[in-house]
Amino acid sequence: MDWRQYIHSDPKILLGKPTVKGTRISVEFLLGLFAAGWTEQQVLENYPTLTPEALRAVFAFTAECMREESFYMLPLLSETA
Repeated sequence: MDWRQYIHSDPKILLGKPTVKGTRISVEFLLGLFAAGWTEQQVLENYPTLTPEALRAVFAFTAECMREESFYMLPLLSETA
């Protein structure tokens, strides 16, 4: 999937955070909803301007960002206990 068709960044919208094109809904916000347990159906019902393709683009964009970064050093379980 080419996420570029669905995700963009505009300094005039949410200070340039990546958003779904044509909305003021940020990638960060949508990921937070999923992390909180929302389903795709719940997101689509509550934000009718979104499409299933736009949601897949959010994950494609995030996956590409994670592949390109190397800043994530998670603590070992023994370090967090």
